[in-house]
Amino acid sequence: MLLKNKLGLDNEIELAKEEERITKLKAIELFENGKLEKFEVGTFQGLSQIHKSLFEDVYEFAGKIRKENISKGNFRFASVMYLEDALKKIDKMPQSSFEEIIEKYIEMNIAHPFREGNGRSTRIWLDMILKKEIGKVIDWSKVDKEDYLLAMERSPIKNIEIKILLQNALTDKINDRDVYMKGIDASYKYEGYNVYKAEDLKNN
Repeated sequence: MLLKNKLGLDNEIELAKEEERITKLKAIELFENGKLEKFEVGTFQGLSQIHKSLFEDVYEFAGKIRKENISKGNFRFASVMYLEDALKKIDKMPQSSFEEIIEKYIEMNIAHPFREGNGRSTRIWLDMILKKEIGKVIDWSKVDKEDYLLAMERSPIKNIEIKILLQNALTDKINDRDVYMKGIDASYKYEGYNVYKAEDLKNN
């Protein structure tokens, strides 16, 4: 389903290319002008600030909580009905150790608060927490994309896979732009969201 966009594009492939080009430029700006350092760390407010900065030239919903129920394959992300409460609970989750930070990251992925652009925004959010709390970030070039997506899909039930995968990719290059930008790679993002209505839940 083609998302309504500010670019006036009506072709899904063209939109995806422009979205990636624009958001990468925005991500570089965030890194180089120091604006990223002014965002809240480990809260939905901070994540919303990241998302808005990346996507405000593409979508009206940039930085705003989604109004649709969405799923990927057989996995349904948090229902709109409970989304705000879920985000408040995530805000309160501890983040003083690597394990706690990844558990918080997993919960934010389950929440999936935005209509599009969750993966890229949340990976920046994750690295901000890691940088502040343990002086490390993820070197995403060391994370196999397929392994990452499969581990994230399984993480609500079994989180040891994603913890090991990301722990093995930790680096102290916290101010390296190339390391930072690898997390913006759109090919890591979940593709093929399905939008469904709340009443669909009753039929399953």
